[in-house]
Amino acid sequence: MIPELHFACNIPGMSTVTINEKARRQRYDKLVATFNADLFRYAYWLSRDRQLAEDVVQDTLLRAWKSLDQLREDASAKHWLFTIVRREHARFYERKRLELVDIDTPGLHDENLATSGWNHDVEAVRDAMAELPVEYREPLVLQVSLGYSVKEIAELMELGDGAVLTRLFRARKKLKSILEESYASQ
Repeated sequence: MIPELHFACNIPGMSTVTINEKARRQRYDKLVATFNADLFRYAYWLSRDRQLAEDVVQDTLLRAWKSLDQLREDASAKHWLFTIVRREHARFYERKRLELVDIDTPGLHDENLATSGWNHDVEAVRDAMAELPVEYREPLVLQVSLGYSVKEIAELMELGDGAVLTRLFRARKKLKSILEESYASQ
């Protein structure tokens, strides 16, 4: 454990600063740099809205900064941050009542990729995944896109392993059905 060293600032109105704060800031910066892209990708899959995903990640990072001292081991930081993202996303819907509009799901694929030889099968799978209900889409995205194990998904979603396996099975089954319908109608 790092001993807490104090030094006085000569600036009027400023309090004593600790070297511990510098170490805390460095730890936070390292965690954010390591997981920022994954946090955004996860928030985007949850919300299907780029601006909302950015807001959720920003709120997540603020909450992570405030409670950084609760994180005992940096090895569990990814799970800790993903849990915060998931809860911040849920808080957004608790605070706001959104007006529902029946439109196509925009923004789930980058148009630049489509014009530069993007694989249409990958695009079809992404679109099909977007059609899945969130309770099936979330564990599937965590496993397929982010590489989480069933146990990690269960901890993150606060479910049992069996429930996660069931949701993954049903998600794949629904995904297969959506894709078969899509290809049959072409």
